[in-house]
Amino acid sequence: MRRLDFQTVRERMAEFLNRNGVEAVCAYPDSGRTRRDGAVAAVSVRACQGGPEGFRDYLGERYDEATGQWQELYGRRITLTLGLDLYAPQGCGAAGIQAAYDRLAEALQWDGPTGLVLQELSCGETEFDREAGLFHRPVTAVCRGFLYAVASEGGTFLDFIVRGEVEV
Repeated sequence: MRRLDFQTVRERMAEFLNRNGVEAVCAYPDSGRTRRDGAVAAVSVRACQGGPEGFRDYLGERYDEATGQWQELYGRRITLTLGLDLYAPQGCGAAGIQAAYDRLAEALQWDGPTGLVLQELSCGETEFDREAGLFHRPVTAVCRGFLYAVASEGGTFLDFIVRGEVEV
């Protein structure tokens, strides 16, 4: 069984941002920090809230054509608060932070990483951290989706997946 964890969520958001022209890394990486020439977004998970979506989290069944069997779906709606804090070296300046924020906001306005739908994007003021020698702007994205598990006919859970929902 594959388990969805916060590291996976951070990686998916960082990959999405990188594909859309915003240099991004996971916050708290296993490896050491690398000094960058331009602005970079540090992706973290700040909060996760969930609630039931079906009767005892039961969402229904789906037919898996590959296996020829029915699978049961269990899950809940989740709201993730992600930190997308922007950092830039002194040479890049506050203008580099603003340009990165503009690209980030544009990328999230129309799309998002698979399984997450943006509900709110906000940021704080850009400040210079003398100790780190970096400009910093806190950015928060609130995203909605579903965390659901797929179970075989016998009740064994096969996978956990995050899915978004379509806005009508």
